[in-house]
Amino acid sequence: MPAQPSGTQPCRETDQEGTNSKSIGGKNGGAEEGREEAQWQDREKLADAAKEQAIRLLARRDHSRLELQRKLAQRGYPADIVEATVAHLANQGLQSDQRFAESFVRSALNRGHGERKIRAGLRPHGIDDRSITALQDMDDEQWLRLATKAAHKRFGESPPKNDAELAKRGRFLVNRGFHCGLALRVFAATGAVED
Repeated sequence: MPAQPSGTQPCRETDQEGTNSKSIGGKNGGAEEGREEAQWQDREKLADAAKEQAIRLLARRDHSRLELQRKLAQRGYPADIVEATVAHLANQGLQSDQRFAESFVRSALNRGHGERKIRAGLRPHGIDDRSITALQDMDDEQWLRLATKAAHKRFGESPPKNDAELAKRGRFLVNRGFHCGLALRVFAATGAVED
């Protein structure tokens, strides 16, 4: 190998095609690979953070799939990470729309809510209320008992004193989600209006 003149740089290594191998993966190529690697690691960290956040939310109470997606999106997680996180948690059984719906219905029934209000309450959570067995299993007599209990809790067991009070009690039950006909049956059973 001939001696290099003083003050000059040694030649860079070249590959078989004569291109400078250091410059291919050098400054530009290496920086791009580094950026891609950093972005990949950032997305992995973001996915892990989304999963941790979702698990914390589910530890407090059950959430519907849609509700959990909304909460993660509100916290700034990208849509693809949100979807993948919620799907993963559902596959593991940590998130269940059915379990959420059953809990929601049970709680609403305990608060004295009627069928219409319960179904309306499930819709914003993305739940198809027709698949809820707890609602399907309730017959008219059970709804009547629930409506009567709600009316007695609010107004006592004495019948309404006049038509205005009867109308007020009827509005109460309708606002609670009971059908109008069911409200009439409640007051027919209690003797309707006092004489």
